[in-house]
Amino acid sequence: MAQLPYKFIFILVSIPFFINAQYTDVINSNRPGIAVSAYSVGTGVVQGEAGFLYERRDHSLLNTNGSRLGGEIALRYGVLFEQLELIYEGTYVKEAITYENFDFEETRSDFTRNRLGIKYLIFDPYKNPEANKPNIYSWRANNKFQLKNLIPAVSLFAGATFNLGDNPFYPEDGTISYRGMIATQSRLSPKQVLITNIAYDRITTDFPELSYAISYSRAFRNPKWSIFVEHQGIKSDRHSDLLLRTGIAHLFSPNFQVDFSLGGSLKDTPMRLFGRTGLSYRLDFHKDKLVPINKQKPKNKIKKGSMKSKKKKNKKDKLDF
Repeated sequence: MAQLPYKFIFILVSIPFFINAQYTDVINSNRPGIAVSAYSVGTGVVQGEAGFLYERRDHSLLNTNGSRLGGEIALRYGVLFEQLELIYEGTYVKEAITYENFDFEETRSDFTRNRLGIKYLIFDPYKNPEANKPNIYSWRANNKFQLKNLIPAVSLFAGATFNLGDNPFYPEDGTISYRGMIATQSRLSPKQVLITNIAYDRITTDFPELSYAISYSRAFRNPKWSIFVEHQGIKSDRHSDLLLRTGIAHLFSPNFQVDFSLGGSLKDTPMRLFGRTGLSYRLDFHKDKLVPINKQKPKNKIKKGSMKSKKKKNKKDKLDF
Protein backbone atom coordinates (compact mmCIF):
# COMPACT_ATOMS: atom_id res chain seq x y z
CA MET A 1 0.00 0.00 0.00
CA ALA A 2 2.93 2.35 0.56
CA GLN A 3 3.53 2.40 -3.19
CA LEU A 4 0.12 3.83 -4.09
CA PRO A 5 1.04 7.49 -3.52
CA TYR A 6 4.09 7.09 -5.77
CA LYS A 7 2.04 5.52 -8.52
CA PHE A 8 -0.37 8.42 -8.30
CA ILE A 9 2.51 10.91 -8.49
CA PHE A 10 3.80 9.20 -11.60
CA ILE A 11 0.48 9.58 -13.38
CA LEU A 12 0.78 13.30 -12.83
CA VAL A 13 4.47 13.47 -13.70
CA SER A 14 4.64 11.44 -16.88
CA ILE A 15 1.54 12.80 -18.56
CA PRO A 16 -0.86 15.63 -18.04
CA PHE A 17 -3.63 13.19 -17.12
CA PHE A 18 -6.80 14.70 -15.78
CA ILE A 19 -10.52 14.34 -16.10
CA ASN A 20 -12.30 17.69 -16.23
CA ALA A 21 -9.32 20.01 -16.50
CA GLN A 22 -5.86 20.24 -17.99
CA TYR A 23 -4.19 21.35 -14.78
CA THR A 24 -2.21 18.83 -12.73
CA ASP A 25 -0.64 19.08 -9.27
CA VAL A 26 2.77 18.24 -10.76
CA ILE A 27 4.57 20.09 -13.56
CA ASN A 28 3.81 18.97 -17.12
CA SER A 29 6.96 19.58 -19.21
CA ASN A 30 7.65 18.85 -22.88
CA ARG A 31 11.33 18.29 -22.07
CA PRO A 32 13.59 16.41 -22.50
CA GLY A 33 12.24 15.43 -25.92
CA ILE A 34 11.22 17.51 -28.92
CA ALA A 35 7.70 16.06 -29.22
CA VAL A 36 4.99 18.29 -27.78
CA SER A 37 2.31 17.06 -25.37
CA ALA A 38 -1.31 17.21 -26.48
CA TYR A 39 -2.28 18.77 -23.16
CA SER A 40 -1.82 22.31 -21.88
CA VAL A 41 -0.38 23.49 -18.56
CA GLY A 42 -3.77 24.73 -17.28
CA THR A 43 -5.17 28.20 -16.73
CA GLY A 44 -3.21 30.48 -14.45
CA VAL A 45 0.04 28.53 -14.91
CA VAL A 46 3.18 30.23 -16.26
CA GLN A 47 5.86 27.70 -17.15
CA GLY A 48 9.43 28.01 -18.38
CA GLU A 49 11.50 25.23 -19.96
CA ALA A 50 15.14 26.08 -20.70
CA GLY A 51 18.39 24.33 -21.44
CA PHE A 52 21.74 24.16 -23.21
CA LEU A 53 22.75 22.09 -26.20
CA TYR A 54 25.96 20.96 -27.84
CA GLU A 55 26.10 19.34 -31.25
CA ARG A 56 28.79 17.90 -33.48
CA ARG A 57 28.17 17.97 -37.27
CA ASP A 58 30.29 16.32 -39.97
CA HIS A 59 29.15 16.28 -43.62
CA SER A 60 30.71 13.51 -45.74
CA LEU A 61 29.79 14.99 -49.14
CA LEU A 62 30.72 18.61 -48.43
CA ASN A 63 33.75 17.50 -46.42
CA THR A 64 32.96 19.85 -43.56
CA ASN A 65 32.98 19.47 -39.81
CA GLY A 66 31.57 21.78 -37.22
CA SER A 67 30.06 22.23 -33.81
CA ARG A 68 27.11 24.07 -32.33
CA LEU A 69 26.65 25.50 -28.86
CA GLY A 70 23.37 27.09 -27.93
CA GLY A 71 20.55 27.78 -25.57
CA GLU A 72 16.86 27.01 -25.84
CA ILE A 73 13.78 28.26 -24.06
CA ALA A 74 10.05 27.61 -24.11
CA LEU A 75 7.48 29.77 -22.32
CA ARG A 76 4.00 28.33 -21.84
CA TYR A 77 0.93 30.03 -20.46
CA GLY A 78 -2.53 28.57 -19.92
CA VAL A 79 -5.03 31.24 -20.90
CA LEU A 80 -8.84 31.61 -21.09
CA PHE A 81 -9.67 27.89 -21.21
CA GLU A 82 -8.11 24.78 -19.70
CA GLN A 83 -7.66 23.44 -23.23
CA LEU A 84 -5.85 26.54 -24.57
CA GLU A 85 -2.14 27.30 -24.28
CA LEU A 86 0.02 30.15 -25.56
CA ILE A 87 3.57 29.02 -26.42
CA TYR A 88 6.85 30.71 -27.33
CA GLU A 89 9.81 28.55 -28.42
CA GLY A 90 13.29 29.84 -29.14
CA THR A 91 16.69 28.28 -29.87
CA TYR A 92 19.79 30.44 -30.36
CA VAL A 93 23.03 28.78 -31.50
CA LYS A 94 26.58 29.68 -32.39
CA GLU A 95 28.14 27.43 -35.03
CA ALA A 96 31.76 27.00 -36.09
CA ILE A 97 32.34 25.24 -39.44
CA THR A 98 35.57 24.09 -41.05
CA TYR A 99 35.64 23.53 -44.84
CA GLU A 100 38.36 20.94 -45.25
CA ASN A 101 38.65 21.33 -49.04
CA PHE A 102 39.45 25.04 -48.77
CA ASP A 103 41.13 25.13 -45.36
CA PHE A 104 38.59 27.76 -44.34
CA GLU A 105 36.70 28.35 -41.11
CA GLU A 106 33.41 30.18 -40.65
CA THR A 107 31.46 31.22 -37.55
CA ARG A 108 27.79 32.15 -37.57
CA SER A 109 25.08 32.64 -34.97
CA ASP A 110 21.34 33.31 -34.87
CA PHE A 111 17.99 31.73 -34.03
CA THR A 112 17.33 28.30 -35.51
CA ARG A 113 13.90 28.37 -33.88
CA ASN A 114 11.94 31.50 -33.01
CA ARG A 115 8.19 30.95 -33.02
CA LEU A 116 4.99 31.90 -31.25
CA GLY A 117 1.76 29.94 -31.37
CA ILE A 118 -1.33 28.58 -29.67
CA LYS A 119 -2.35 24.99 -28.94
CA TYR A 120 -5.90 23.82 -28.32
CA LEU A 121 -7.12 20.39 -27.20
CA ILE A 122 -9.97 19.23 -29.43
CA PHE A 123 -10.45 15.70 -28.05
CA ASP A 124 -9.80 14.18 -24.62
CA PRO A 125 -10.61 10.47 -24.10
CA TYR A 126 -10.49 11.00 -20.31
CA LYS A 127 -13.02 13.82 -20.21
CA ASN A 128 -15.81 11.64 -18.83
CA PRO A 129 -14.97 10.83 -15.17
CA GLU A 130 -17.59 8.09 -14.88
CA ALA A 131 -16.26 6.17 -17.89
CA ASN A 132 -12.65 6.42 -16.71
CA LYS A 133 -12.80 6.13 -12.94
CA PRO A 134 -10.28 3.65 -11.43
CA ASN A 135 -11.19 0.22 -10.15
CA ILE A 136 -10.69 0.49 -6.38
CA TYR A 137 -10.72 -3.30 -5.98
CA SER A 138 -8.05 -4.27 -8.52
CA TRP A 139 -4.53 -2.91 -9.01
CA ARG A 140 -4.12 -5.09 -12.10
CA ALA A 141 -7.26 -3.72 -13.73
CA ASN A 142 -5.88 -0.20 -13.40
CA ASN A 143 -2.37 -1.02 -14.64
CA LYS A 144 -2.78 -3.59 -17.42
CA PHE A 145 -2.76 -2.57 -21.07
CA GLN A 146 -6.17 -2.11 -22.66
CA LEU A 147 -7.01 -1.41 -26.29
CA LYS A 148 -8.92 1.72 -25.30
CA ASN A 149 -5.64 3.15 -24.00
CA LEU A 150 -4.52 3.57 -27.61
CA ILE A 151 -7.23 6.18 -28.16
CA PRO A 152 -5.26 9.44 -27.98
CA ALA A 153 -5.97 12.94 -26.84
CA VAL A 154 -5.69 15.26 -29.85
CA SER A 155 -4.70 18.92 -30.05
CA LEU A 156 -4.04 21.40 -32.85
CA PHE A 157 -1.22 23.95 -32.98
CA ALA A 158 -1.04 27.07 -35.14
CA GLY A 159 1.82 29.53 -35.04
CA ALA A 160 4.34 31.71 -36.82
CA THR A 161 8.13 31.61 -37.14
CA PHE A 162 9.99 34.92 -37.15
CA ASN A 163 13.28 35.66 -38.95
CA LEU A 164 14.94 38.69 -37.40
CA GLY A 165 17.32 40.37 -39.82
CA ASP A 166 19.63 38.32 -42.05
CA ASN A 167 19.50 34.85 -40.54
CA PRO A 168 22.48 32.83 -41.86
CA PHE A 169 20.67 29.55 -41.19
CA TYR A 170 17.59 30.53 -43.26
CA PRO A 171 18.81 33.25 -45.66
CA GLU A 172 16.04 32.71 -48.23
CA ASP A 173 13.13 32.87 -45.77
CA GLY A 174 11.02 35.96 -45.24
CA THR A 175 10.39 37.70 -41.95
CA ILE A 176 7.34 35.59 -41.12
CA SER A 177 6.39 32.03 -42.04
CA TYR A 178 3.75 29.76 -40.58
CA ARG A 179 3.49 26.41 -38.82
CA GLY A 180 0.66 23.94 -38.24
CA MET A 181 0.78 20.76 -36.16
CA ILE A 182 -1.32 17.89 -34.87
CA ALA A 183 -0.26 16.45 -31.49
CA THR A 184 -1.61 13.21 -30.03
CA GLN A 185 -1.03 11.56 -26.67
CA SER A 186 -1.97 8.05 -25.52
CA ARG A 187 -1.76 6.76 -21.95
CA LEU A 188 -0.73 3.17 -22.60
CA SER A 189 -0.58 2.44 -18.86
CA PRO A 190 0.12 4.43 -15.68
CA LYS A 191 3.83 4.00 -16.45
CA GLN A 192 3.85 4.39 -20.24
CA VAL A 193 2.98 7.29 -22.53
CA LEU A 194 3.09 7.61 -26.32
CA ILE A 195 3.18 11.04 -28.00
CA THR A 196 3.15 11.76 -31.74
CA ASN A 197 3.49 15.05 -33.64
CA ILE A 198 2.98 15.76 -37.33
CA ALA A 199 3.98 19.30 -38.37
CA TYR A 200 4.13 21.40 -41.52
CA ASP A 201 6.57 24.25 -40.93
CA ARG A 202 7.89 27.33 -42.72
CA ILE A 203 4.75 27.58 -44.81
CA THR A 204 4.87 30.39 -47.43
CA THR A 205 8.67 30.03 -47.85
CA ASP A 206 10.46 28.41 -50.80
CA PHE A 207 11.48 25.54 -48.53
CA PRO A 208 8.49 24.31 -46.48
CA GLU A 209 9.29 21.52 -44.04
CA LEU A 210 7.28 18.41 -43.18
CA SER A 211 8.24 16.58 -40.00
CA TYR A 212 7.03 13.99 -37.52
CA ALA A 213 8.07 12.92 -34.03
CA ILE A 214 7.21 9.76 -32.08
CA SER A 215 8.09 9.74 -28.38
CA TYR A 216 7.70 6.91 -25.86
CA SER A 217 8.29 7.49 -22.13
CA ARG A 218 8.27 5.18 -19.15
CA ALA A 219 8.70 5.68 -15.40
CA PHE A 220 11.06 3.80 -13.13
CA ARG A 221 9.97 2.07 -9.94
CA ASN A 222 10.58 5.42 -8.28
CA PRO A 223 8.22 7.54 -10.41
CA LYS A 224 10.22 10.71 -9.86
CA TRP A 225 12.58 9.26 -12.48
CA SER A 226 11.53 8.59 -16.07
CA ILE A 227 13.20 7.78 -19.39
CA PHE A 228 12.19 8.39 -22.98
CA VAL A 229 13.04 7.25 -26.51
CA GLU A 230 12.17 9.45 -29.47
CA HIS A 231 12.37 9.29 -33.25
CA GLN A 232 12.07 12.35 -35.49
CA GLY A 233 11.90 12.63 -39.26
CA ILE A 234 12.36 15.84 -41.28
CA LYS A 235 11.70 16.30 -45.01
CA SER A 236 12.48 19.47 -46.95
CA ASP A 237 14.21 20.50 -50.16
CA ARG A 238 16.70 22.35 -48.01
CA HIS A 239 17.33 19.66 -45.41
CA SER A 240 16.17 16.13 -44.58
CA ASP A 241 17.08 14.04 -41.58
CA LEU A 242 16.27 11.02 -39.41
CA LEU A 243 17.07 11.42 -35.72
CA LEU A 244 17.03 9.30 -32.57
CA ARG A 245 17.06 10.60 -28.99
CA THR A 246 16.99 9.12 -25.52
CA GLY A 247 17.21 10.70 -22.12
CA ILE A 248 16.17 10.89 -18.51
CA ALA A 249 14.21 13.33 -16.34
CA HIS A 250 13.99 13.77 -12.57
CA LEU A 251 11.32 15.57 -10.57
CA PHE A 252 12.80 17.49 -7.63
CA SER A 253 9.53 19.08 -6.55
CA PRO A 254 5.98 19.40 -7.90
CA ASN A 255 7.06 22.54 -9.80
CA PHE A 256 10.68 21.73 -10.74
CA GLN A 257 12.17 19.14 -13.11
CA VAL A 258 15.66 18.62 -14.59
CA ASP A 259 16.62 16.53 -17.63
CA PHE A 260 19.46 15.19 -19.76
CA SER A 261 19.39 13.62 -23.22
CA LEU A 262 21.62 12.36 -26.03
CA GLY A 263 20.92 11.75 -29.69
CA GLY A 264 22.19 11.43 -33.21
CA SER A 265 21.29 11.13 -36.87
CA LEU A 266 20.84 7.98 -38.92
CA LYS A 267 22.64 9.47 -41.93
CA ASP A 268 25.98 11.14 -42.63
CA THR A 269 24.85 14.16 -44.66
CA PRO A 270 25.44 15.48 -42.08
CA MET A 271 26.35 13.06 -39.33
CA ARG A 272 25.04 14.58 -36.10
CA LEU A 273 25.75 13.81 -32.44
CA PHE A 274 24.23 16.01 -29.76
CA GLY A 275 23.51 16.37 -26.08
CA ARG A 276 21.00 18.51 -24.19
CA THR A 277 20.47 19.35 -20.56
CA GLY A 278 17.93 21.63 -18.99
CA LEU A 279 15.23 22.33 -16.45
CA SER A 280 11.55 23.14 -16.24
CA TYR A 281 9.90 25.34 -13.63
CA ARG A 282 6.39 26.68 -13.23
CA LEU A 283 4.64 29.47 -11.35
CA ASP A 284 1.34 28.02 -10.28
CA PHE A 285 -1.52 30.52 -9.98
CA HIS A 286 -4.18 28.03 -10.97
CA LYS A 287 -7.55 28.20 -9.24
CA ASP A 288 -10.20 25.54 -9.61
CA LYS A 289 -13.56 26.74 -10.81
CA LEU A 290 -16.31 25.84 -8.35
CA VAL A 291 -19.54 24.56 -9.88
CA PRO A 292 -22.74 25.30 -7.91
CA ILE A 293 -24.65 22.21 -6.78
CA ASN A 294 -27.71 23.19 -8.78
CA LYS A 295 -25.60 23.21 -11.96
CA GLN A 296 -23.84 19.90 -11.38
CA LYS A 297 -25.00 16.84 -13.27
CA PRO A 298 -26.76 14.40 -10.90
CA LYS A 299 -25.07 11.06 -10.24
CA ASN A 300 -26.58 7.74 -9.15
CA LYS A 301 -30.11 8.93 -9.78
CA ILE A 302 -32.91 6.88 -8.15
CA LYS A 303 -34.85 5.22 -10.92
CA LYS A 304 -38.61 5.49 -11.04
CA GLY A 305 -40.27 2.51 -9.31
CA SER A 306 -37.03 1.26 -7.75
CA MET A 307 -38.38 1.66 -4.19
CA LYS A 308 -41.51 -0.33 -5.03
CA SER A 309 -39.40 -3.18 -6.38
CA LYS A 310 -37.30 -3.13 -3.23
CA LYS A 311 -40.39 -3.33 -0.99
CA LYS A 312 -41.75 -6.28 -2.97
CA LYS A 313 -38.41 -8.07 -2.68
CA ASN A 314 -38.25 -7.50 1.10
CA LYS A 315 -41.83 -8.77 1.50
CA LYS A 316 -41.01 -11.90 -0.48
CA ASP A 317 -37.91 -12.54 1.63
CA LYS A 318 -40.00 -12.41 4.83
CA LEU A 319 -42.46 -15.01 3.50
CA ASP A 320 -39.75 -17.33 2.25
CA PHE A 321 -39.18 -20.01 5.00
